[in-house]
Amino acid sequence: MIRPAALLVLVVWLGATLVLAELRWFRRPRLVDRLARYTPGAPARRGSAGLLSVGSFGEVIGPLAQSCGTRISRLFGVSEELSVRLERVHAPTSVTAFRTRQLGISVAALGGGAILAIGLRPPAVIALMLLVGVPLLAFLVVEQQAVRASATWQRRIFLELPIVSEQLGMLIGSGYSLGTALNRLSRRGEGACATDLGRVCGRIRQGLSDMDALREWAALADVDALSRLVTILALNREGGDLAHLISEEARSIRQDAQRELIETIERRGQQVWIPVTVATLLPGVLFMVVPFIEAMRLFTTG
Repeated sequence: MIRPAALLVLVVWLGATLVLAELRWFRRPRLVDRLARYTPGAPARRGSAGLLSVGSFGEVIGPLAQSCGTRISRLFGVSEELSVRLERVHAPTSVTAFRTRQLGISVAALGGGAILAIGLRPPAVIALMLLVGVPLLAFLVVEQQAVRASATWQRRIFLELPIVSEQLGMLIGSGYSLGTALNRLSRRGEGACATDLGRVCGRIRQGLSDMDALREWAALADVDALSRLVTILALNREGGDLAHLISEEARSIRQDAQRELIETIERRGQQVWIPVTVATLLPGVLFMVVPFIEAMRLFTTG
């Protein structure tokens, strides 16, 4: 138990050093920083925290946390890149910041597991589970939050897409161009599709064509219904009754959503019958077992 205690003391000492290094009353400025204010024409410089500063520590640990987090997530079956998931949900956090936060939570969980292992002194197997399983569980919980947020955003796009498609078809049928219709939907909407359309319009203003921006959105969202809608919108420059095609696609998407809703209702209905069946069969089995056991006792003793 001496090695875990020494590791815990080292982690606490390193954390206290990094925190106290950011306090002006604790650290001593370097001679260069103290003399910089008296140099003619020199810009004002902030005092450096030395070798162990929070900024330099983050720059060093960020790439390591990103590479380790990517490998562990792929090991547990998460194949989609974290950058795609964060961009999909419009997260303001970068990949490095997310992985660094994830690593920090895992290290904190490791410290908590080490404290429990030292205080409770469980068997070796349980101590190993505390030192390995708790940090891994904390890592996977944070990873699952990103996966759930991405899946929720995709689900919102799928559910909002029939209404957005119908509105887009009505606008195009009324004489609006595709770019103007997209801009109008992005400004007047409030859902996930409106937020994504705002990014699509931003990409168009940056010089990208309408269809390239829509294909980029479809590739990022990774929703089959949206990919089919973008394929239909590609016929915009070829003429034809585009509004009617969009309306038919909206009807098809709505039918897919209704079909999934019916499947969910039937699945939940089947799940409801499981405890009812168990509650019904268990007394019947007991009523059959008791006479059977009694009959066996009479045959064996008689």
